[in-house]
Amino acid sequence: MTSPAAMLPVHAVDAATAHLRDVLAIAIGHGPGRRALLVHDSRTGLACALAEAYRRNLPAARTIDFDAVTPEQVLAAFRELAPGDLVVLVQSTNFRLEAFRIRVELFKLGLKVIEHVHLSRMPGAQGEHYIEALAYDPAYYRGVGQALKARIDAAASGTVYSGEGAVLNFASPFEPAKLNVGDYAGMHNVGGQFPIGEVFTEARDLEAVNGTVRVHVFGDTSYLVNRPAAPITLIVERGRVTGALDATEEFERLLATIRADEGEVWVRELGFGMNRAFTRERRVDDIGTYERMCGIHLSLGAKHGVYPKPGFKRKDARYHVDIFAVTEAVYLDDALVYRDGAWQV
Repeated sequence: MTSPAAMLPVHAVDAATAHLRDVLAIAIGHGPGRRALLVHDSRTGLACALAEAYRRNLPAARTIDFDAVTPEQVLAAFRELAPGDLVVLVQSTNFRLEAFRIRVELFKLGLKVIEHVHLSRMPGAQGEHYIEALAYDPAYYRGVGQALKARIDAAASGTVYSGEGAVLNFASPFEPAKLNVGDYAGMHNVGGQFPIGEVFTEARDLEAVNGTVRVHVFGDTSYLVNRPAAPITLIVERGRVTGALDATEEFERLLATIRADEGEVWVRELGFGMNRAFTRERRVDDIGTYERMCGIHLSLGAKHGVYPKPGFKRKDARYHVDIFAVTEAVYLDDALVYRDGAWQV
């Protein structure tokens, strides 16, 4: 009987081993004096490949097959660890432990966490794209990430050019940018969901966002990548979507759903994706992973818990749907920060 790990070639497992060695040592700072716990399943080739890569890098770690034990046994294993120890979660779907929100609760225990989720959404060659996205270049992520944050935090405006005359203007300063670049210095929690690579913000004045933007991918209701045959052009007025040219039935349905529950469709997050393994053409189906794609992404819907805004009640804000802009150029004030598929900072 062939194991699921055989679905990915040997070189992919070797690559995962090398990339995760850097993630563990540089990003997470896991040292030999600390314990580690690997909780995984064996339902997909990608999960098996990642689990094997972690075994090679963490030979002394305790390993648990999630499907072979009870939830109580997993929780007991968490409680045996001390603050500063590491938990790695490799999940073909998303592990459920009753009301236990795994990553949040592990952070409360002072544990470092590396989480891989929804691996089953990335079959075949997408598994190799995912592994490529785990490569950790600290000079790039930390250097460019911090430079982008500095530019964003100081900017009075921004502009996204997405081709064929589409220009989206942010005539407002931005909220303090948040980093997801594998640098946890000064942070209370160490770790999170991998792959990484993003700086995100939003306009302080949401109504100062106007113009048009061409969208090449959007997230559907199953959190999967939906790519229309041709980009959809969104019309944005005072921070709200007022039209969608060349929209597909699926996208029209998405807008109608948001309007039915929230009254209007707000544009909120402005994400600066940094992961060079993902491009407009090289994609994975899981929207939460593809969100790191090198380029600009936005969110539709009133929900964005990171940046509370007057008039937006958390209980009424239901939607945060990622959409991905055709990104030809990005300016902060008058300074070019993105062109030719790369950040220019």
